[in-house]
Amino acid sequence: MAAIFYTLATLKDRLVEADKERGATAVEYGLLVALIAAVIIGTVVILGGRINTAFQTIVTALPGG
Repeated sequence: MAAIFYTLATLKDRLVEADKERGATAVEYGLLVALIAAVIIGTVVILGGRINTAFQTIVTALPGG
């Protein structure tokens, strides 16, 4: 229970701090979007071949494939 209160207090403190630093939020959101895009691209590059192979295996296993 104490951990929940600590988390909520920390979140409140961060929100108060965020109100003080409004100019940096656009940059932070931009960095976050770039990081998410990089993770998505990396995942597609790494798993893309495996997914393609799996679909090709399914297609060849179907009747008439």
